[in-house]
Amino acid sequence: MNIDLSKRRVIVTGASRGIGYAIASAFAENGARVAICARDAKAIEAAADKMQSSAASIIARSVDVTNTEAVNAFVDDITEAWGGVDVLVNNAGQGKGGSLDSLTPEDILDHANVLQMGHFRFVKAVVPHMRKQRWGRIIEINALAGTIPTPSGIPSVINRASCVALSKSLGMSLPKDNILVNSLNMGWIDTGQWERHFQEMGPGVTREEFNEMVLKVVPLGRFGKPEDVAGMALFLASDYASFISGASIDIAGGMGGQIAYFPTLKSDFAESIKAKRKDS
Repeated sequence: MNIDLSKRRVIVTGASRGIGYAIASAFAENGARVAICARDAKAIEAAADKMQSSAASIIARSVDVTNTEAVNAFVDDITEAWGGVDVLVNNAGQGKGGSLDSLTPEDILDHANVLQMGHFRFVKAVVPHMRKQRWGRIIEINALAGTIPTPSGIPSVINRASCVALSKSLGMSLPKDNILVNSLNMGWIDTGQWERHFQEMGPGVTREEFNEMVLKVVPLGRFGKPEDVAGMALFLASDYASFISGASIDIAGGMGGQIAYFPTLKSDFAESIKAKRKDS
């Protein structure tokens, strides 16, 4: 199977690091023209420099996805430079924790403005251009918590679920224009955040013990890599995926309902570490 993306014009949001960077790099390495954006101007320029040698063309901009005018201007710049846009990878947006007791309505809305509305703004901006050419692919980067609610992390549960629902709805309404929309739902993809979570545990636990606890809910028994996501994004942007729309695809190493148990597992583990410290 040879995936030819040499003529594709691709936008990847949140592409300065992690999953977004890996996806953008994969498109660049496969000869696509790639436009990338993120809030941090220096970080997105540094990312573009790394892709420069492999991409057919690269455009990088600092864009705040909560600013509708900025999103529209970025997309307009891309379509003016390249004559259109073929693929949108809606990746911008991070997870947010919190419980009913700790969160305010404004916390939920602020997160929604980045995640739900940030994704919606970019879809609104690219679809008219895709309709003109009667060809488009939209790939929503979401999280498993959007399909299987967990007892903590309410903002992520609510707003990821909304993004998955948006993807499914558009995946049914846009194919008549030959625009296909699909969602990739992340499990434990390691982009550095698990090292931070480990450090939050404090003394008395090794990284090996921490990993063993985290990976109890992952049947494959390892963390995912950003490249695991990038490969599926390339496939969905290719002609091989021309009959796939409205799909919700988990990239989670077999993890499903187990994710709902993880907050309890993590809490019990933290308590056992505290008890170990007390006894020592």
